[in-house]
Amino acid sequence: MNSLIVLNKNDNVGVSQFIIPEKTKINGQEISTIDPIPFGHKVCLKPINKGDPIIKYDQIIGFASKNITVGEHVHSHNLEFKEFDRKFHVKSKKTIVDEKVDSYFNGILRDNDQVATRNYIGIVSTVNCSATVTKIIVEKIKYSSILNDFPNIDGIVPITHSTGCGMNTMSEGMQMFQRTIDGFKNHPNFSHVFVIGLGCECAQVSLFDESLKKHNRIHFLTIQDEGGTKKIVEKVLSQIKNLLPEANKIKRSPQSVSHLTLALQCGGSDGYSGITANPALGVAADLLVKKGGSSILSETPEIYGAEHLLINRANSQETANKLMKRLKWWKNYTSINNSTMDNNPAPGNKRGGLTTILEKSLGAVAKGGKSILEDVLEYAEPLKNKGFNFMDSPGYDPVSVTGQVASGANVICFTTGRGSCFGCKPVPSLKLSTNTAMYEKMEEDMDINCGTIAEGKEDVEKVGKKIFDLVVNTASGNKSKSEINGYGDEEFNPWQVGVVM
Repeated sequence: MNSLIVLNKNDNVGVSQFIIPEKTKINGQEISTIDPIPFGHKVCLKPINKGDPIIKYDQIIGFASKNITVGEHVHSHNLEFKEFDRKFHVKSKKTIVDEKVDSYFNGILRDNDQVATRNYIGIVSTVNCSATVTKIIVEKIKYSSILNDFPNIDGIVPITHSTGCGMNTMSEGMQMFQRTIDGFKNHPNFSHVFVIGLGCECAQVSLFDESLKKHNRIHFLTIQDEGGTKKIVEKVLSQIKNLLPEANKIKRSPQSVSHLTLALQCGGSDGYSGITANPALGVAADLLVKKGGSSILSETPEIYGAEHLLINRANSQETANKLMKRLKWWKNYTSINNSTMDNNPAPGNKRGGLTTILEKSLGAVAKGGKSILEDVLEYAEPLKNKGFNFMDSPGYDPVSVTGQVASGANVICFTTGRGSCFGCKPVPSLKLSTNTAMYEKMEEDMDINCGTIAEGKEDVEKVGKKIFDLVVNTASGNKSKSEINGYGDEEFNPWQVGVVM
């Protein structure tokens, strides 16, 4: 029971698997604890002098702020963040897709050859001023129970938010917002979309009307043009009722998993995240990429300190430069807002055993597996290259996932050690627990328990294959726990950057 997880022979700390009392001999180690060691926290394995690096994953996670004795608890009281040079080398490389082995899921083929994993109707606000109308329309449809007669429609989704006006129409923030709205209204998981504006806002519906040249599943209206709240609600309700038979006329059919784009996300991380769920998700992401599919890693502040591991995997210097450019942007952005890149982990992360952003980032990048980095996308930028991609975003989960879905993700895998609950319609979200204790406590919210890896019951590769199979089954229509619990209507949260006037 009193054993540690030691990830690399060069590490000078191990991770506790249980709450270990003080003065307890550690199984397999010639040491005894000096302090009580909480679950998932670090124990000193070798004498560490003040200023020396603390090593986990065979990587630097911080530096000793004082001398640390063997058997001592290693955490915020004796470990601190410091900048240091991280080495990387870019060598051009190419992803090899296994053309001989293919896998299929039961997907929905749209008339423009896009493939969907769900079949929703969307009501999208271009501005907060039209959010109430959007919600009224959705509530009236839901309360009427009319969708019960159309079993192939998964539901109706309100896409509301707190922005869309009060900013320069040519600003970076508006460009991000426009990409986000475009990505959602064009998402194949919507059979039809109604884009609703007020009429006088900065985010005019004309910004988004390029979609009309692509297909006729999108309808644009403004409250002012339609004559007010009651009239636009009645008009949209009438139009939705007329198109329900058409939206219901879908049939799932075998589609290559190369049509799947997996959003890689983590939230409420703990000391086990980088040991169990994140590397197992990395295995699943690699399997998908080998079969021609795609994955998107994001949360730029949470790869800081581990960016060299991604840069080493870049397919070209150009791709590496894109990532370094985004990190430079973030350093400036945090600086001008009186913050720093090491203003992380969160209190819950620290209670779970994480100490510095370096440690958190080293665990977070494991979600991306070992695949070659094909491209670095700006927030909500449409996916252009198949394979493993990185998308710039904050670490705040709803904002990050919103950008990933806008970029084209049609399945989400979300690892958590503390118990984050999340969904993001119109895309199904799977929850991967990093430890068994939390899984058993919140089993109704968790889809897979990856804590079996730490317990020695399963290895990372086996759990990674289970995750991949679950992704395929979920893409085929099987409901995730977050869908069963009704998550996803409130989580749309576009990244707001710049001055609000």
